[in-house]
Amino acid sequence: MQLKSISRELALLLLGQINKKDINKVNVESMLSKAIESLTQHWREQLDLCASMVEKANQELLDSELQEDAGLLTKSRNHLKTCVIESENILNCLSESLELPRLLALVDQKEIRDLTLKRVDLVIEKQDAIDKNLDSVMEGWRLKRLPRIDRDILRLASVDLIDFNTPMAVTCNEAVNLANRYSDEQGRRMINGVLRKLQNSTLILNLK
Repeated sequence: MQLKSISRELALLLLGQINKKDINKVNVESMLSKAIESLTQHWREQLDLCASMVEKANQELLDSELQEDAGLLTKSRNHLKTCVIESENILNCLSESLELPRLLALVDQKEIRDLTLKRVDLVIEKQDAIDKNLDSVMEGWRLKRLPRIDRDILRLASVDLIDFNTPMAVTCNEAVNLANRYSDEQGRRMINGVLRKLQNSTLILNLK
C-alpha cells in the first residue's frame, strides 16, 4: 500500500469522526486505533452472520439431497456457494484492516500525518463547493441522501482530482477500493458513476 493510499484511507476514517472545529486537535494515532477496532468488530460480526448462513445453506443442501429434489438441490448449492464467497470477501477485508497498523509502522509517521491532515483540511475547506459540484452530476439524487461514508469517499476523490492532480483512472480505482472496504455494491456503482460524470463536467473548474 503506497503512502498516498494510506493517507487517503486515514483521511476517510478521520472525516467520519471529526468536526470542522476539531481539525487542529486531531490525534491521528488514537483515532485510527479506535476506527480499526470498530472496523474489526464489524467484520467479526459479519463473519458470525456468514457462519450462520453457511450452516443454514448446508442444512438446506442436506435436506434437498434427502428429498431428491433436483431444483431445490441446485438452489441450495448456489446459496452455499454465495455464502462461501461472501465469507472469503469478509476474511480478505478483515485481513487488510488488521494489516494497516503494521504498514503504518513501516512508513514515515510525520509524512503520513501531514498528508492525511492536508486531505482532511481541503475537504473541510472546500466542502460546500465540492458538494455543489457533486450534486450537479447526480441525476435524481442528492449527496446528502447518501451514507456519510460514500459522501466522504466522493469528497476525497474530488480533492484527488483537483488539488493533487491525480489521474482519473487512479482516482476512480482508489475510490472504489475504499468503497470495497467501507461501503457496499450500490455505493461502489454510485461512486464510480458520479466520478466519471464529474470528470466530464466543466463545473469541476469552479473548485480550482
